[in-house]
Amino acid sequence: MKKPTLIIGKRQLLLAGMTLVLGAAVYVNYTYSSAGTDIKKADAVKSRSVSYGEAELVSTDSAADYFSQVRIEKMNSRDEAVETLKNIIGGGDATPEEKAVAEESAQAMASLMESESKVESLVKAAGFEECVVYLDGKNADVVVKTESDGLQSSEAAQIKDIILSQVTVPNENIRIYDVS
Repeated sequence: MKKPTLIIGKRQLLLAGMTLVLGAAVYVNYTYSSAGTDIKKADAVKSRSVSYGEAELVSTDSAADYFSQVRIEKMNSRDEAVETLKNIIGGGDATPEEKAVAEESAQAMASLMESESKVESLVKAAGFEECVVYLDGKNADVVVKTESDGLQSSEAAQIKDIILSQVTVPNENIRIYDVS
């Protein structure tokens, strides 16, 4: 059996040097922290009761709430439909016929969404404050915000004219609702 020799190698010198540097860092840290160079503490904030006013409902306009809620619901339902169509088109188990039908549906939905947006913009440009349009290819439903006296027949004709200029829908399938 061989006797172990005490030869100091490079690794042992490196470990000893690192231990010395670590010890020096601890010593320097201790001397600076005990020298009174502490971080200054902020003064304690005194608690006091301040009243900034009572809470108030910002919007009491039920028509505005209706239109914003309808837009959110419409956007969510469209997003779900688009996601379903994407899954069908991108799915590996769909037949080529199913993928073709899904692509046609997606294109039809995109054109209906574009038409709805155009009609809404044109109705708002005609002087109505709020407007939501629903198109399904065969029917057109329009909800507009009107003054307290309701929708006038001339205004309804103006809205119907806007719809017919943008979408091919039979006259009898156009319905206009007013919300005041």
